[in-house]
Amino acid sequence: MYHLSITDTICALSTPPGTGAIAVIRLSGPASFEIIRRIFKPAVKNLEILTAPSHTIHLGFIMNESVMVDEVLLSLFRSPHSYTGEDVIEVSCHGSVFIQQQILGILTSKGVRLARPGEFTLRGFLNRKFDLSQAEAVADLISAHSQASHDLAIKQMRGGFSRKISELRQLLLDFTALIELELDFSEEHMIFADREDLNQLLTQLEAELSQLVSSFSLGNVVKHGIPVAIVGKPNVGKSTLLNAILNEEKAIVSEIPGTTRDAIEDTIVIGGYSFRFIDTAGLRAAEDQIETIGIERTWEKINDASIILYIFDVTEQSFPDVMESITEFTEPLKHRNQRLILIGNKTDKLDELPKGFKDFVDYETIFVSGKRKENIHLIADHLQQVVEDTKIPDNTIITNSRHYEALTHALEAILNVRQGLLDGLSPDLLTIDIRQALFHLGNITGEITTDEVLGAIFTRFCIGK
Repeated sequence: MYHLSITDTICALSTPPGTGAIAVIRLSGPASFEIIRRIFKPAVKNLEILTAPSHTIHLGFIMNESVMVDEVLLSLFRSPHSYTGEDVIEVSCHGSVFIQQQILGILTSKGVRLARPGEFTLRGFLNRKFDLSQAEAVADLISAHSQASHDLAIKQMRGGFSRKISELRQLLLDFTALIELELDFSEEHMIFADREDLNQLLTQLEAELSQLVSSFSLGNVVKHGIPVAIVGKPNVGKSTLLNAILNEEKAIVSEIPGTTRDAIEDTIVIGGYSFRFIDTAGLRAAEDQIETIGIERTWEKINDASIILYIFDVTEQSFPDVMESITEFTEPLKHRNQRLILIGNKTDKLDELPKGFKDFVDYETIFVSGKRKENIHLIADHLQQVVEDTKIPDNTIITNSRHYEALTHALEAILNVRQGLLDGLSPDLLTIDIRQALFHLGNITGEITTDEVLGAIFTRFCIGK
């Protein structure tokens, strides 16, 4: 079980491990100032750490008995005005691994415990510096790899999502109190909660929860990268194109058809959005068992992709051939909400670009030379435009699978309440589903939670955060 005690003092390296210009070691807990006082020699005479004001920085030396370990800066944060809500001290030392280990060793010898993953943020949550969804946003912010994922994490960390959930939960709580009051006067058959008002509230909750649940598909791809599948027949230059887009030799390029037997993935950021490119096996009748498996995986990646780049060889396929291939390819996908972009490759082998091609197909078409890296920038422009066409709305976007699951269960409970209302169920039966909705909404922000849930969340954090 995750350790939830906040009575001891903890420490950890908060900067990445390894050698650097500086390193930051963080302490948090009731004994932070007393322990630092015992190992810190201030550069300014008569400075008393125990009485030094909060949010100040002091130059001095970390001492191991009479031996100087390093010249450091101490940043002081007194409770409750700190990240954890406790007394916090950050030691900025030189980035030598030896120095880092020396300081951590001195601290642990004085009774400080090494922090577990995410324990500083956990203490901030337990001390009500932020709620659980905001704490999770901290982890998302640390791992953000694009402007879009960064913006979503910042918005959640500032509490926009939390306020929305708290508002919905409070509306439901107010009505629950009235319905449960009816239970106390059941013999008098008194009605305190107007059923028409309750029905309107359920309509509002259903609409807002449905919007949040449906936003997860967008939030998930923004957070983890928009999947882009590169597909086409064998030997049309898919791997060459992937290498050109990534500007590195990621995939093996060969004139032999069927070289790519399995999906090859890599991620780049274009215009602030992260795109996860997937080079797939060529689409054709498989000639052996290994290629069969590769093509099966290709279709799995195609089904998971938000954008499909369909590559064809401009020197090998005529307009009718291309149209026939596209029709055959898109038949299984016609009911899926995916963007298809045609890429005519190997233009370096032509004297001039095909004319009138776009008059024959209804898809965006780009002509490129993957070998010469010509017009590759047009692909990047189109991909960015795809995202701009489905611009992230200003309302709340769900990116966390735990939140998605809780919201889905809350929505199911609300639908059950609505059905119970239509069926004329008694107040005691209605409150069962209402309490379920309240439970799942409260589980998101941490108003209702368990040690197991907290452990599962905070162990995903890095040590020192």
